[in-house]
Amino acid sequence: MKDIPVFATEYGAASLVLREIPYRQVAYIRIQDSLDPGLLLEECVGFCRAVGAEQIYASGHEALEGYPFHTAIWQMRGDKSVLSDTDAALWPVQENTLDQWLAIYNRKAVNIPNAAWMSHADGREMLRLGDGYFVHRGDTLLGIGRASGGTMRWVASCYPKAGVDVVRALAHAISEDTVYLEVASENRKAIEFYKALGFVICGELSRWYKIL
Repeated sequence: MKDIPVFATEYGAASLVLREIPYRQVAYIRIQDSLDPGLLLEECVGFCRAVGAEQIYASGHEALEGYPFHTAIWQMRGDKSVLSDTDAALWPVQENTLDQWLAIYNRKAVNIPNAAWMSHADGREMLRLGDGYFVHRGDTLLGIGRASGGTMRWVASCYPKAGVDVVRALAHAISEDTVYLEVASENRKAIEFYKALGFVICGELSRWYKIL
């Protein structure tokens, strides 16, 4: 199912993220502009429910503060030079290993607030960008991730305590001195993990509320 970048009604406009519905029956609404956010939200929710959403989260307007808080998306910043090196190696995702990478990603993402399911089409876009990696030590798979430019887009370990080596290895794919990543505020374990590696919270990117 495709997302709707601009869902326009007489009450305003919003973006609808619908790609999760076939996999987790979850939809996300980001209000863009509205003079009556209550009625706009009502129309967005009605549409999302009609196409199969059983859980709906929304962001983008102070009127949403009356709903239960779900999570905030925080940006964290770290200094690449502070991360120690590792003997773990990066193996770029290839056509013949894409399904394996996607299976690990989706298994890990299912329990993380606001983590998006990745379809095979999303995986092919990752191949085009060339920012997906496996992290190995010898024949042992330590984890997976996405990294390029100055951003780590995903980090997941396959074994307890392997995360440190996964982050350090992914840092080799970062071309900037400063590394940025995003983390859900409710993912306390991940936040403390990144703080231990020298990352600090530098901003809030969005705040999400449970609508349904």
